[in-house]
Amino acid sequence: MGGRGHMGWFLFCCCSSSLLFFVASSSSVSPRRNLPIIAFEDGYTPLFGDHNLAIHRDGKSVHLSLDERTGSGFVSHDLYLHGYFSASIKLPADYTAGVVVAFYMSNGDMFQNNHDEIDFEFLGNIRGKDWRIQTNVYGNGSTSIGREERYGLWFDPAEDFHQYSILWTDSKIIFYVDDVPIREVKRTESMGGDFPSKPMTLYATIWDASDWATNGGKYRVNYKYAPYVAEFSDLVLHGCAVDPIEHVAKCDSALGSEEVPSGVTQVQITKMRNFRLRHMTYSYCYDTVRYKVPPPECVISHQEAERLRKFDPITFGNGRRHRGKRHHHSSRGSQEEITASSF
Repeated sequence: MGGRGHMGWFLFCCCSSSLLFFVASSSSVSPRRNLPIIAFEDGYTPLFGDHNLAIHRDGKSVHLSLDERTGSGFVSHDLYLHGYFSASIKLPADYTAGVVVAFYMSNGDMFQNNHDEIDFEFLGNIRGKDWRIQTNVYGNGSTSIGREERYGLWFDPAEDFHQYSILWTDSKIIFYVDDVPIREVKRTESMGGDFPSKPMTLYATIWDASDWATNGGKYRVNYKYAPYVAEFSDLVLHGCAVDPIEHVAKCDSALGSEEVPSGVTQVQITKMRNFRLRHMTYSYCYDTVRYKVPPPECVISHQEAERLRKFDPITFGNGRRHRGKRHHHSSRGSQEEITASSF
């Protein structure tokens, strides 16, 4: 971006301070409470896929399709530095191996060598097996340090819509599923530039990831089940937006309202702990194959460590496999075979 990027960076930092004030002054509440929903054309534009992107319900619902010809996706009009971003998503049903649906933030188009990213990825599966959900965080091009976590869910995400949300401030990132925070990434000094700190746009995509998405590529997309359709609705965009040309910062006034969460409540902390103990199937912090010593930002839970060791002793333990356990492994970590339970 050259000199223009440095000018934008100054305004982004100013905008960040405003957002920090707004978010810190609000009380912690349910992330789904009374948040205004925008029409697609007010906040987004098609990214790719042509006719595989269809707008429904008075412009407030979007269907993304994957077929043999192409996937599809959309992107936000604005760049944001911090904010609250959310969508209700219903995933494709039946055989979905190799299919990935993503709801994420990135600036890879502007910062190709040092981009930031905050990811929700939904990984398809063979018939009779559950979708998996993956979260990931990159900062300053730190793709060599994978910060993935994977989970099962306590519901079938192909049966109905569920809300998936990202809260991003200068000190933390929180991933929500419905009202439940499933992961909190706190900025630490040890992370340095690996914490996302540059402006990003919001994306939603569906695409063929046969090479890795399901059991390390063992099961691929089968197009006889196409088209695969992911439905998006209840689109929420709250944040500090910056015009990349005029360098004018705008912070959404709604960020000062009680509807925007500032973090996790004590009740939500308990829900998050229970979710992770019951449904988390991979975390880079406990992967002893990739990291002999956990990365310095990791906060180790002995309960989580023990649960993952029992689930996958090769990846998370001493390398000795217990008999009678059902495991699937891939180059990106273990894949779960769990039955979701309520919590």
